[in-house]
Amino acid sequence: MLEKCKSAKERWGGVSEIIDNWLEGRQKLISLFVHLPEQPINDELNGRVQMFCQVMMDYLSSGHFEVYEQLLLEGRDFADGSLQEGQELLPKIQVSTDIALDFNDDFSTLSEPTVQTIREFSEHLSHLGEALEERFELEDKMIAVLHTSHRDSVVVE
Repeated sequence: MLEKCKSAKERWGGVSEIIDNWLEGRQKLISLFVHLPEQPINDELNGRVQMFCQVMMDYLSSGHFEVYEQLLLEGRDFADGSLQEGQELLPKIQVSTDIALDFNDDFSTLSEPTVQTIREFSEHLSHLGEALEERFELEDKMIAVLHTSHRDSVVVE
């Protein structure tokens, strides 16, 4: 998953500051995600999970309230059919948003975890990872459809 993030950043990085910052947030999210299973079950686990959940919520918010909006505006401005294709991706992305929000609600605080809680956490973390991977692919497609496809049409001064 981390390799896909690097290639996406190389592919889309530099397109705009908003997308660059967002992709940096994605990379941080992935890094925190892949290291969570390595964490010992001790007092530090709760802090690590809280940090992961905060970065995840920031990433989701930035996508929904900043990046997608900008991309959809660009698709509208070019009026080439890309807007409709981009809008069709949003409900698919929303599925992973709901999974992430549920994860945050259920596990953002792991003070005094039990064996049962850790088992549930592990199962939900795996499910979240699958959802995030699909989300990243959909987001990259949205960038390709709504931004990169217009790259040659934009005059840079």
